[in-house]
Amino acid sequence: MRSPLLTCLPVLLIVCSWIGCSGGASKNTAFAVLEVANKSGLKQASLTPAQEQAKRFGLDDSLQLTVESGKVKKGQSLSHILSPVGVSAQQLHQIATKQKETYDVRRMKEGHDWSLFFTKDGAPKHFAYTINAKEYVVFDLTGGGQTRRGHFPSETRRGYVEGAVQSSLYQVLEDQGHSTTLALAMAQLYAWTIDFSRIQAGDRFRILYDRDWVNGKAAGMPRIMAAEFVHRGRNYPAYLFDQGEGPDHFDDTGASLKKAFLKAPVEFSRISSKFNKKRFHPVLKKVKAHLGTDYAAPHGTPIVAVGDGVVTKASYTKGNGKYVKVRHNSTYTTQYLHMSRRNVKQGQAVRQGDVIGYVGSTGLATGPHVCFRFWKNGQQVDHLREEFPPSTPIRDAQKGDFDHAVARWIEAMARLDVNTELQLAAQTP
Repeated sequence: MRSPLLTCLPVLLIVCSWIGCSGGASKNTAFAVLEVANKSGLKQASLTPAQEQAKRFGLDDSLQLTVESGKVKKGQSLSHILSPVGVSAQQLHQIATKQKETYDVRRMKEGHDWSLFFTKDGAPKHFAYTINAKEYVVFDLTGGGQTRRGHFPSETRRGYVEGAVQSSLYQVLEDQGHSTTLALAMAQLYAWTIDFSRIQAGDRFRILYDRDWVNGKAAGMPRIMAAEFVHRGRNYPAYLFDQGEGPDHFDDTGASLKKAFLKAPVEFSRISSKFNKKRFHPVLKKVKAHLGTDYAAPHGTPIVAVGDGVVTKASYTKGNGKYVKVRHNSTYTTQYLHMSRRNVKQGQAVRQGDVIGYVGSTGLATGPHVCFRFWKNGQQVDHLREEFPPSTPIRDAQKGDFDHAVARWIEAMARLDVNTELQLAAQTP
């Protein structure tokens, strides 16, 4: 339940914009702030640190409590924290077993915050543990053994950014002070349509996104409402819409951005060697067909399955090193070579995006990379030249609502766009 105190706080809507260009010139970041003033006119009484903590976890009896706070240490369990203050083994067992469905205390993690509340007589009464930036759990230590999960009060802020790529999308956003998670959200959004190892200087973008803020800090991943990315002269728009199966992103024609296969098995990598039937092998020192695409990435980078399927091989050969092969259906099979470590076993079913191994340089490899191979009807092909059908498109019954939603997203971005030269929608082929 939202605290009455918090309803009086200002609600902030922050809109961030910038323009970057290949020549390095940029405009200053512009901010527009909308503040809803506190209309109550009531002066709030100051709270003690203990009362602030108690209110944060929704404890109604906060005025009578004192608090001790800390972080979970390596190897520390709930009993290590509560036994020294007099919580019985029976009470701890009840919390660990009877309240397991609400929260399993074995999942407590090193470095996470906890707060222990005492009555004015010094008896332990509540133990609060921060599960993540948004969620917490409170254990009753008075004998009832009840456990309650809750969410910290939060606000959603909408952000907007536009710019041009100079080296990489990640670098552009980082240089302008934006969280790296925004670049990650874009990579995930366009994972089926754009290979981010191939983006180039001059590619341009606009992003309209929402993000939750808790206790003055960004929490969780940004949620992209609408985006446009001009890559190699072609615009790739994306608009959020829910046609009854949960929110998804679609292009302006109503086709889903999700496809049967991801464009690449690793994020933020670079192509170090393309599919080439007459490549000079750097190790064997002779011309040998390279029937795959090499993605160079740091040692240990996760490698993901590009589509749903079943692992048919998880093995090792002198040439391939540690590798995994996945059969997706009767038409398509993929293979991932030179892993430092495999994360799946033969016969295991995998879903698109599952981590199946990690980048390495085992076998005939000169450095850390993954050689990605793609079979179609039994023949190895260049997956970068393949076109795959999208997932479920907008249904006819939803077309009107979708068109209306797209119009609203385009209008929203147009209002925030500080540079008319980046009106990208008109460039869509």
